[in-house]
Order: sequence, then C-alpha cells, then structure tokens
Amino acid sequence: MPRTAVVVPTLGRRPEFLDRALHSIRAAGDAYVLMVAPADFDASGLVSSRLIDRKIDERGTSLAAAINQGFAELPNEVEFLAWLGDDDLLRPDSLRLTEEFLSAHPRSAAVYGRCDYIDENDRVLWVNKSGPWAAPLLRVGPDLIPQPGSLFRRSSAEQAGELRTDLGWAFDFDFFIRLGRVGRLSYLNSTLAAFRWHSDSLSVGQRADSVREASDVRRSHLPAWLRPLSVIWEGPVRWATFRAAGLVKEKT
Repeated sequence: MPRTAVVVPTLGRRPEFLDRALHSIRAAGDAYVLMVAPADFDASGLVSSRLIDRKIDERGTSLAAAINQGFAELPNEVEFLAWLGDDDLLRPDSLRLTEEFLSAHPRSAAVYGRCDYIDENDRVLWVNKSGPWAAPLLRVGPDLIPQPGSLFRRSSAEQAGELRTDLGWAFDFDFFIRLGRVGRLSYLNSTLAAFRWHSDSLSVGQRADSVREASDVRRSHLPAWLRPLSVIWEGPVRWATFRAAGLVKEKT
C-alpha cells in the first residue's frame, strides 16, 4: 500500500480532462488513487487499466462533501493525502517530492509549491510562484497557496477537521487556515501541478462569488475585535484578486 493517496472527485462530464489528470497522477509518484463519482459513472475501465485503484459512489451534493467522503474511505495505511480536480494536472515526480519532504519534516502539516495555470490545450498561461510568505499571508490577504500539488499529513488533516460543505469555492482556503494552526504550511521550491483555467472551472466561471466567499472566510478567522477593521484591507485584497484573474484571462 502506498503511503500517499489522491482523491479525485468527478462527475465524469469531462473525459478528455479526466484522462489527462489520472495519467498525471501516475507519473507523479506512487499513490493510491480513489475516485468519487456518481453511481451511474462506470469506472471499471479505469480500474482495469490501473489509472485508479477504486471508485466509490458519491453520496453528498457538493465537491467538498465528495472529497471528505474520499478521505474517510482511504485505507488506514495511508499517511499523506491530496485531492486533484478532474481537469487539473500533477507534474512528473511531484508526489514523490512532496512525500519525501513531509517524511523529512515531521512538524509540517502540509507542503505546497509552484503551480502553472494552463488553458484547455495544456498551454501555460501564467505561473503561481507563491513562496513561503503565502502561508502567513492567509489571514489577511488572498489565498496564494495552490491547492493542486499540495500534500497534507493525514494526522494533521484529521486534527484540522473536514472540509466545510457549506462553502462552494473557498473550502480549500478555509482548510489551509485551519491546517496552519495544527502545523507548518511549508513551501517547496518546485512546480508541482497545473490548474486548468477555463470557463467551466468552478472557481473561474463564478469568480465574483468565489472572491466574496473567500473574503467572508478570511474575516471569520480574525479575532472578533479585529473584524471591524478588516474593511481597511478587504477592498484592496478583493480588487487585487480580481485584477490577477483578469490578467490570466487576457492570455486565454
């Protein structure tokens, strides 16, 4: 049994992207791949071709619920967790690199790195180079930690708690903040994944709602006395987030 597992939530509506995503996981390292999909999605071919190890029927009604369900169904031997959207990619050897990092740094709850933004044809539009400063910035600024490519220590993730199913877009942002209270969010200076920027993407297609929800999450984690003052920086942070999205969109 591999020490690392990747949960892949999917509705099965983007087979060409899904195939690329699964092949990228296999090229990234040794991992147990668990798919969470609707009951009527036939994954037998993916299992027989060894692109996934198991498929379970989705019981929830949201992306966060599907990921939570997948994490809960993983074998006990798994020590490190990740999830990957069915339209995103892992870069070759990225799981090997992140697993080795967490094994060597027991105080780290998670590790993240750089992330390419790609279009529908895998052309790189922009690179999120983030950096070690992205972790302390979470409380007062935008979420610059790329979720694709990040790897979590299972024990730390369980301490932080499940993803919030009442959030439609910023559940990973909220999770990173809570995970940072459990252990270090460490940066690995390597490109670990690619986020696909296209109109059907959940966070791209409804950008305004996504930015607004992220602002609400950020404020909810502030001390009560500081929340009224957050209006000072929330406006500029929202504007910067929209502006960054606009620059990427111009390249598509």
